[in-house]
Amino acid sequence: MQRWLRSIRNHRGDLVVGLLKTVTYFGLFAIFFWLMSINNFQLKGPSRTLATTVITWCAMTIGMHGIYGGYDIGRKKSKPIIANMTLAVGITDMVTYLQLQIMNVNANKNATLEFFGQDFPYLVAVYPLQILFLVFIVRYGNHRFFSIYPPKRCILILGDMDDKERIIDKLNHFRLQWKVMDAATWEAPNLKQRIEAAEVVFIATVPEKEAMHLLQICYDLHRDVLCKAQLQDIMLSSAQQVVIDDAPFLEMDYHKMTLFQRIVKRITDVVLSSLVLVLFSPLMLLISLAIWYEDRGPAIFRQPRMTIGGRNFIIYKFRTMYVHHDAFEVSATEDDPRITKVGRFLRRTRLDELPQFYNILKGDMTLVGPRPEMLDNVEKYKSGMPTFVYREKVKAGLTGYAQIEGKYNTSPEDKLMLDLLYIENFSLINDVRLLFRTLTVIFRADSTEGFHRNQAEGTGGKKGKKRRRGHA
Repeated sequence: MQRWLRSIRNHRGDLVVGLLKTVTYFGLFAIFFWLMSINNFQLKGPSRTLATTVITWCAMTIGMHGIYGGYDIGRKKSKPIIANMTLAVGITDMVTYLQLQIMNVNANKNATLEFFGQDFPYLVAVYPLQILFLVFIVRYGNHRFFSIYPPKRCILILGDMDDKERIIDKLNHFRLQWKVMDAATWEAPNLKQRIEAAEVVFIATVPEKEAMHLLQICYDLHRDVLCKAQLQDIMLSSAQQVVIDDAPFLEMDYHKMTLFQRIVKRITDVVLSSLVLVLFSPLMLLISLAIWYEDRGPAIFRQPRMTIGGRNFIIYKFRTMYVHHDAFEVSATEDDPRITKVGRFLRRTRLDELPQFYNILKGDMTLVGPRPEMLDNVEKYKSGMPTFVYREKVKAGLTGYAQIEGKYNTSPEDKLMLDLLYIENFSLINDVRLLFRTLTVIFRADSTEGFHRNQAEGTGGKKGKKRRRGHA
């Protein structure tokens, strides 16, 4: 009976979500074409311009959906959805607007391409209206979703109860989605009955043999499972299915990057880094002057870092801390007094990393890859986690999974797993996707959250700021 009621509720929820998605994308479409048609009569009726513009807008929307995600209510908080969709619709509008202006270069409209012509004020009006619409429809959607779907009852199965508080603290950020009702080690008695009382099972760091037994129990009981990714899981995440005679195998290819991919990646690094350094040179000059004006110190901070094959290089960043003897011996902590006023702004906006495009141009770094760690941290992490060396399979990068999905104070273990996800699933298309997604980091207040002091000293302590908030 309960399963039947759950099925009815799920069908009802799927219908509501489907309708909301339809309303969302149709609303964004309608706002753009309503305002742009004011000065473009050809968009008011069947025409080649209308057909081309509609196809462009829809194709860009599908492409941006693949990069940023879409109306993902019920799975993400409202703010990330709004930020992602705001970027996606902004890029979609710009490309479609440019295409429309190209179509308008004809005998009946414009003699030359006019990007800032009579249509531009309407484009400026479109974007704020779409953002307001997104804020309303996303917040309403998450509210409606969780009124249909209450938090799922969860059990947390651990290898060590010492991890309980840390993992529960992460899950409590999503209290509207999951409610931890029980926590136990894999050795606990009556574990099958306790799993049966839950709807979702979280399996943390559990020995491989016991984890497999737990997965079989959850499979038999039809329970949803989320497993904390381990090294072997990520190593096989990109494995190809191979059948030899009649025996199934998983093939793990060690060499993830072909010669062609290396050439394309390097050409992209040179072209984009050169373009950024030229276009942003006035801004970089202003930042340098602001840094010097605050404390009369040097604008550029230099520090040895590690890249592919364990090779050292000097990284360049805008200085964000005051100049004194021990300013840069440990990673930045929460409310770190060493950070300057200008530095806080630069860290928050990630503008302090602009000089690293020179590192990319030189070939020390690449656009997408694992972030280069301080040498002291590398030795410290390797001593306690020898597998940290696997990050050195590829060149250090400006952005990557660990920067987009993680935070400044993400644990070394989790950073390694995120970096290995990138390395083991490398593709040029994924690099493009990650470059676009890097823009979302600016909208995340927690992306530059500093280490708690004992974390910065390498003790692996808990975060100082515990934010307990709901999913929406």
